[in-house]
Amino acid sequence: MGSQESNTDKIEKKTVLKASRDRVWQAISDSTNFGKWFGVKFDGPFVAGEQLRGQITPTQVDPEVAKMQEPYTGKPFVIFVDCIEPQTRFAFRWHPFAIDPNHDYSQEPMTLVAFELADAEGGTLLTITESGFDQIPIERRAAAFRANDGGWSHQSRLVEKYLAQTATPGDFQ
Repeated sequence: MGSQESNTDKIEKKTVLKASRDRVWQAISDSTNFGKWFGVKFDGPFVAGEQLRGQITPTQVDPEVAKMQEPYTGKPFVIFVDCIEPQTRFAFRWHPFAIDPNHDYSQEPMTLVAFELADAEGGTLLTITESGFDQIPIERRAAAFRANDGGWSHQSRLVEKYLAQTATPGDFQ
């Protein structure tokens, strides 16, 4: 195991958000708020241990990313909420890059997406991790990893924009 070895199983993005931990938690753990920046309209709240359905709907915080999401508008979006640890961790499982309407992904393993919060100077450190790619069928694995690696970079910026756009006087910016 050399230190040069790249990790094909896990994507990790870290960003310090200039917002209180409570505001970041509300942005990631409330399904309506999450949907506004992520680009999905859910049928209900996040509940640990339950599946939640929704539809892709372009993000409300960035017109350029919204344009990239537009071709997928209305497509089903399904997650299984793994855990909700208030102010600390929100995690769900999904089928990564499941965009082919003619493919049945239901028998494939899911990856685990985790949003973890920690205190940081000037705000809150958000770490987004998606793991489990090594279990994805080989014919889809590289494309799913590449798409989601870029996707999580976009999503890190979208949550930051969402927090900036919804800030109120007294929030630290």
